[in-house]
Amino acid sequence: MAEDRLARVRGLLDAVRGEGRTALTAPEGKVLADAYGIAVPGEELARDVDEAVACAARFGGPVVMKIVSPDILHKTDAGGVVVGVEGAADVRAAFCRIVDNARAYDASARIEGVQIQELLPQGQEVIVGAVTDPTFGKVVAFGLGGVLVEVLKDVTFRLAPVDADEALSMLDSIRAAEVLRGVRGQAGVDRWAVAEQIRRVSELVADFPEIAEVDLNPVIATPEGAVAADIRVILATDTPKERRRYTREEILTSMRRLMQPASVAVIGASGEPGKIGNSVMRNLVDGGFAGEIHPVNPKADDILGRKAYKSVTDVPGEVDVAVFAIPARFVAAALEEVGRKRIPNAVLIPSGFAETGEQALQDEIVAVAERHGVRLLGPNIYGYYSTWQDLCATFCTPYDVKGGVALTSQSGGIGMAILGFARTTKTGVSAIVGLGNKSDLDEDDLLTWFGEDPHTECIAMHLEDLKDGRAFVEAARATVPRKPVVVLKAGRTAAGAKAAGSHTGALAGDDAVYDDILRQAGVIRAPGLNEMLEYARALPVLPAPEGDNVVIITGAGGSGVLLSDAVTDNGLSLMEIPPDLDRAFRAFIPPFGAAGNPVDITGGEPPSTYEATIRLGLEDPRIHALVLGYWHTIVTPPMVFAELTARVVAEFRERGVEKPVVASLAGDVEVEEACQYLFERGVVAYPYTTEKPVAVLGAKYRWARAAGLLGGGS
Repeated sequence: MAEDRLARVRGLLDAVRGEGRTALTAPEGKVLADAYGIAVPGEELARDVDEAVACAARFGGPVVMKIVSPDILHKTDAGGVVVGVEGAADVRAAFCRIVDNARAYDASARIEGVQIQELLPQGQEVIVGAVTDPTFGKVVAFGLGGVLVEVLKDVTFRLAPVDADEALSMLDSIRAAEVLRGVRGQAGVDRWAVAEQIRRVSELVADFPEIAEVDLNPVIATPEGAVAADIRVILATDTPKERRRYTREEILTSMRRLMQPASVAVIGASGEPGKIGNSVMRNLVDGGFAGEIHPVNPKADDILGRKAYKSVTDVPGEVDVAVFAIPARFVAAALEEVGRKRIPNAVLIPSGFAETGEQALQDEIVAVAERHGVRLLGPNIYGYYSTWQDLCATFCTPYDVKGGVALTSQSGGIGMAILGFARTTKTGVSAIVGLGNKSDLDEDDLLTWFGEDPHTECIAMHLEDLKDGRAFVEAARATVPRKPVVVLKAGRTAAGAKAAGSHTGALAGDDAVYDDILRQAGVIRAPGLNEMLEYARALPVLPAPEGDNVVIITGAGGSGVLLSDAVTDNGLSLMEIPPDLDRAFRAFIPPFGAAGNPVDITGGEPPSTYEATIRLGLEDPRIHALVLGYWHTIVTPPMVFAELTARVVAEFRERGVEKPVVASLAGDVEVEEACQYLFERGVVAYPYTTEKPVAVLGAKYRWARAAGLLGGGS
């Protein structure tokens, strides 16, 4: 049965392409719909007026009439659709009007006839479709349909194909999800029927890669079912080039030698200060790298106390990494020597490749590398840091604070911002890696490695694009259950710029697809650079929550209101305080304070009030996370608050009670030192802001859900 279906669709698509067409007519679209069980109304093709009258009579009620032409894609724009036609006279008139409009719209258009379609009942209009995204491949879409679809853009996307449960989840992922459940006394739609339309469309495009776009708009959803009033199918004009793929084991083998090398060669090493080759050498030597460092320079005998070699092929023994610090025009020839030496990794610092329009030069080095089995990092990068190996293979400033955060960037400027942030905040890192032009190694390779790296607890990535979105999603899904992945995706404003042949295509702007599919993969998307860095710094500090109940304890009513807003904005749940817990909090609060949630202890309270209420929040198992709002007073100075909070949290940690605790400190400059003290002791604290600590807590919750540690979706 499945083979018959595939053969039937294959024959039709081949015939359409054989005619040089990319758009299917409505009757051809129905063939695909019937083959895949996509529900569409009864319809017939009328080639003349008399056939139209006979077809309409067979349906026995009002009909919809639509022009059928392989040259008219947007039928409504051509005046080629008439709805609610009934009776022979009206059918005749409508047929003639539709054909006349079509000829006026495009005199050269081939007209095959008029489609007579049974009129569907009133219902909720939704759109179901699929597009071929340049990053993620086949993507299925769902949203509210009808004439406002491109204005409201209330649409969600998933990688195709989707299963029944994932299709059903899409109905809850749009802003108007409640409309589908029924509002103001109206019955909800048949959710499973809508989900089936999504699933079947996703199956169709997954089976036939040459289908570029599918548009079911509108789908009329009622309590009894979901039927597509119109199906539009567009074929691709070309086939994308297949990217070379590596197995997980191949990636880990080469990445291990890149990130944990025993021997590094510097091609273009120099003894002259101010040159990139000198900076790389000095950083490797001064950084304390314990492995072998081999300078390669045909004009030198000795560089920084190391024997220099005329060619990398002269270097004795195995070499794990070759770092290039030579002009772009010399890279291909030197890469040939790296290949002959069987060095598995080349780190290409030089610029002057695709980023300056020299695509052919970049294609050449990729071809050389593939021929020899060399993996390329770059070109056009600042290098990379692998701190646990004391490896600083970069021409930028050194960094040696070891920790659990791996950071990557596509941009050198962003890379330096990452470095400065890490230094200022004393963030320990496992690695900082530049990706540049991503001629070969990219985010999915790094994510695969960092997911396994025992030194890495959290991965944060700045990216402008993904070469292979599906490979990235696969790597993210393997990593997220064990450690958070944070992404800053640049270029949001470019969304929707491309031309499209369908409503779905017009809606699938780059950013809309990225947003949904990164969320689907369990990735935490950061809205900006500072947020990405703060999430990366803070997420390893916070323990995972065990439930949704968040309680705010504050010394200032104003902070409590802002913290409450931040909790809601970040999708968190303020706990409804039960009466017994309310009484317990009130025992420590002055009469003019307020229990409930936020718990307002007021600003003039001594340290003992802060301590007692924080203890109660940690003791009660019904509370899962604490948000603390501190107000600077002489009664409880900032460092006193910080020390007591850290001491209480540490005491409970020793007893096996770990809950995420974040704090907002409002006060004079002393609160800055208090926040750093708290951060270093497992309490994520920020001065002068109520939004940032709660945003970090929200990110931790999103990861916990994606990792399967809490109920609900990500």
